[in-house]
Amino acid sequence: MLLATASFAQNAPAPASAAASAAAPAATPGMGMGPGGGRGPGAGMGPGGGRARAGQGVTPGWALMTPEERTAHQAKMRAMTTRADCRAYVEQHHADMGARAQERGVAVPAMPRRDPCAGLPG
Repeated sequence: MLLATASFAQNAPAPASAAASAAAPAATPGMGMGPGGGRGPGAGMGPGGGRARAGQGVTPGWALMTPEERTAHQAKMRAMTTRADCRAYVEQHHADMGARAQERGVAVPAMPRRDPCAGLPG
């Protein structure tokens, strides 16, 4: 019984994606790519290495914000162009969320463990 199954699997047609990849020539490095094909200058998602600057695990007081405030905060953080402006905004946001937490009688959120402004030019 096991032999029949193995034999059937060998005679089954290959999926379309497998057939297409078998017919395509092997990929070769393009213009400007060295033999390593590594992540050199210009690779990646820009400043910050693609890490989020704003979100549930990064923004103090995320749970205290409305969905609209969260969206606006994320957009503002994405639009930051200098580390100084970003840090000033983050500190003001933290103070605002601290005041909101006290009004609601909940713990004041801690500052994020990592700097959300890292990777921005000074």
